[in-house]
Amino acid sequence: MTTYGTIPASTLPSANLEYLSRAKERIKDGLGARHPWKLMFNIHSLNCPRTFSEAISRFRANLAYFRMNYAIIVLLILFLSLLWHPISLVVLIIMMALWLFLYFLRDEPLAIFNRTIDDRVVLVVLGVSTFVFLLLTDATSNILVSVMIGAVVVLVHASLRRTDDLYDEESTGLVFGPSSSS
Repeated sequence: MTTYGTIPASTLPSANLEYLSRAKERIKDGLGARHPWKLMFNIHSLNCPRTFSEAISRFRANLAYFRMNYAIIVLLILFLSLLWHPISLVVLIIMMALWLFLYFLRDEPLAIFNRTIDDRVVLVVLGVSTFVFLLLTDATSNILVSVMIGAVVVLVHASLRRTDDLYDEESTGLVFGPSSSS
């Protein structure tokens, strides 16, 4: 009996399945780092800061606390702006896959030619290459405008949202005391 051109089930590596399950868990953990949208957009937690230094303090605290939520918002705005540029959208999806596999889903340090690459180098290279590849798709104005809109949305929200109700789930205490906002 010839099995030419077929792959016996017993030779399929279980390492691929293990890698996919680990990747799924890491994505869940990463998305778990975001805080509830209900907490982020609580209308009772929005008011104008009294001073510029209070606005800066709120911005820093909210940016640290809601960083995953803000990243999702900026990426969603970028995605929506690229719907009319399918090539750019494909490039964005490919770059997001590279980000997942080269930065977010790695268990071990990245090694090229037996040299360990620092995470900051990977971050910079992926960031610059994403930006360059997207700009090469002739959607420069859409990309720049959408990133600017995302930055303004983040800046406005982070400056207007009070920080006196932000809690750390691990220690069940206030992350930022009432003295940092009012």
